[in-house]
Amino acid sequence: MDILLQIEDIIEKNGSDFELSKLFKAYIKEYKNSLPELFENSQGKDFLVKHTKKLDSIISLMYKTILRRVFGNYLPMRSSIPIAIVALGSYGREQLCVHSDIDLLIVYEDVEGFNTQLIIEKLFYLALDSGLKLGHRVHLTSDLFKASNEDITIRTSLMESRLITGSPFTWHATQKELTKIRLFKQKEFILAKVEEAQIRRKKYPTSMQPNIKESVGGLRDTQLLIWVAQTIYGVENLRDLSQTLFSDEEYKEYRIALELLYRVRSALHLIAHKQEDKLILELMPQVSKMLGFKTELKMLTKVLQAQWRISNFTQIFVKKMIHPYIADMSYVKKFKKNRLSKGLYLLDNRLYASFNLQIQPINDILELLIALPDEPYHFDAGFLNQLTYTKIPYPLSNKTYSLIKELLKKEHIYCFLKLFWDAGILHLLFSSFRKVLHLPQFDGYHHYPVDIHSIKSVESLENIKEPFIKELHNELSIDEKLLLKIVILLHDTGKGRKQDHSEVGAKLILPFTTKLHLRADLIERAVLLVKNHVLMSNIAFKENIHNEKTLYKFMSSVKDIKNLKLLYILTYADINGVSEATYNSFNSKLLHDLYTSALEISQNSDRITDASKRNTIEKRVKNSKEFKELPKSLQTKLLRVESNLFFFKHTILDLVRIAKKAKDTSDYSYLIHRENSLSIEIYRRVPLNVGYLLATLSHLDVASMEIFTLFDDLKYFKIEFIKNVDGDELREVQELVKKVFDMKRIVKLKEITIKREEIIVDCEHSLTHAEVKVNTKNQIGLLAYIMDTFEKLDINIVTAKIHSTKHKVRDSFLMEKQNDICNNVDKIYELLTKDSK
Repeated sequence: MDILLQIEDIIEKNGSDFELSKLFKAYIKEYKNSLPELFENSQGKDFLVKHTKKLDSIISLMYKTILRRVFGNYLPMRSSIPIAIVALGSYGREQLCVHSDIDLLIVYEDVEGFNTQLIIEKLFYLALDSGLKLGHRVHLTSDLFKASNEDITIRTSLMESRLITGSPFTWHATQKELTKIRLFKQKEFILAKVEEAQIRRKKYPTSMQPNIKESVGGLRDTQLLIWVAQTIYGVENLRDLSQTLFSDEEYKEYRIALELLYRVRSALHLIAHKQEDKLILELMPQVSKMLGFKTELKMLTKVLQAQWRISNFTQIFVKKMIHPYIADMSYVKKFKKNRLSKGLYLLDNRLYASFNLQIQPINDILELLIALPDEPYHFDAGFLNQLTYTKIPYPLSNKTYSLIKELLKKEHIYCFLKLFWDAGILHLLFSSFRKVLHLPQFDGYHHYPVDIHSIKSVESLENIKEPFIKELHNELSIDEKLLLKIVILLHDTGKGRKQDHSEVGAKLILPFTTKLHLRADLIERAVLLVKNHVLMSNIAFKENIHNEKTLYKFMSSVKDIKNLKLLYILTYADINGVSEATYNSFNSKLLHDLYTSALEISQNSDRITDASKRNTIEKRVKNSKEFKELPKSLQTKLLRVESNLFFFKHTILDLVRIAKKAKDTSDYSYLIHRENSLSIEIYRRVPLNVGYLLATLSHLDVASMEIFTLFDDLKYFKIEFIKNVDGDELREVQELVKKVFDMKRIVKLKEITIKREEIIVDCEHSLTHAEVKVNTKNQIGLLAYIMDTFEKLDINIVTAKIHSTKHKVRDSFLMEKQNDICNNVDKIYELLTKDSK
């Protein structure tokens, strides 16, 4: 039966409000179930308009039902009832997404002959009971102006109002108020919206899981454009400003980008069955399939490109609209005083360009940037406009390459690279970026696309916070600093191909450095560094850096000390370019230890054995003031500690401190440290329930673990975690440590799966030690399970290196060759893999 007939039937039978809401609820559910098919046939803005129109019809029908319910057979003409139902926000713009709130404004006149408040109340109850997700406001027409001035959010939403149904007379009165609101304190409103946008853009920067609504270049940016255009020009559609503010072609590119964001957001809502505006990794396969993309990589690249386009368009044309409107005449003298050339100004380290200035040639702009004092700069949208629309010939001229080389010699280059990216010309000046522009990195490690990560790595180079690395960088010559800057900028440009990106990147940097006329030896170093740019972090985080074979293999790739220093700085900048939190005290120490160990290797022509290295360290220990202050008996005991790694891994101060603490320990003692993250030191003669400790604290993520036999049957155990604790959780850890000496305590281990091919047992590691490597998927409780297995085999673990990402772990364990363990390797495989065959 037609819904109109069903409504009339319920009313005629004096049915309940519940029956009406139930009918509408079923009708709305049926419509929502049809949305995927509707989306398949008409995506983008067309889908949103159709969805909006359907909601208009539902709300209009609800209003008509309420009037029929209230007035019965004496229903007056709808135009004479002083109520107007108005769509606001995205609903008003006809851009309402499937699971977004339906923002309504009910405007009414207080006429004695009509019980308007009763009608409005019944309408809202029906809508809410029918399952519509409403955001609503109710105002007398005469109250609108006052309400809009109390809250900028109300004023903004009122700007996007559209009549759904109701009295045209009330709507006409409303429109008068809206015009009055638009013309009131326009400058203050515009500035407030621009400031609001700046805060939002900092909160939601470009990322590989972009927020389609809030991120830089998201739908909020497009809304800012229309808010400003409506306020200043009174237009309803941005297209009305084509040929006045921007060209048809510029608007067309903007609209294509916007259409994609509409499609992606609608797909997200339909797939998630809720308001989901963030394009998270888990949803990308379904979204890309729904939108017809072959791969998630292609889809996300297009999304990031679209957000760049919208951001660029918004920055330029918002400023172009508001500049003459908000111009502060008090700044005229300042700008004249700080004029660089016609239409170009530098004020408070910000470069400005007049929108009336003819677009300058790229070489003229580069010469201007080179001539500036070597400081970091910001750039006004007018200057961004110059870079966006400047003509860049291909291939680049020798003059342009020469200017790029001079620009790269500056200490502060990040701000210019970011400007080139914002303007969309980075790949035109550095052709290696053509294949990696807006290219995502689905590796569970990087936070930014390749191009942004590369630029941020250069920023990290300019802001080295680690004193030792800063000193290394300061020691470089001007040419070496230039070389390092080029390598860091281009190190990942080989990505996006089937071949190894380091090999491809090494090929790409060769012609660029040749065009810059770098010396042959510098070009050779550039190629080597790009080819090996992940080598140092791989060795430091995944290998035993105290193994001579590892160090010599590492240096055979690095070649010489100069390359080692350059690679160390490059690795620092690369890791810091991933995110602010990626470079931490743990990987800092590992990299520094690898650097110093490799430096020692490189400075000796003969291979350094573990014994000779131990002797070298012992000499330094014996000559130290701290060691000489120890009792003679303790000195002897410390030097007789069997493990070479114990000396390799600790500073002299640490060795002395550990020896003192061990001397004062009877059965056991422990220390809990919380400087940067949680670490636990345990000294013990009694057994230690390692499996219980690791299993209970598995949620804190282990960073590293050490186990050494010291003297007088005392063992030293240290475990460092990635995460920290405080408050109640710290007290829980303290209580837990007291319990780990109770061997009767058992915690049920997690179900762990390790395949035989994921385990390597190396009994040839050294004369005294064997090594077990486990390269498997990351699983909660994995380390506790492995250590429990070693305890069952009575294996004495000397040290453990823990390296884990979101999906994988690469752990290595160094064990003493005792209890005939190397003749029972199959037993290790059997217990770790639970294979009883």
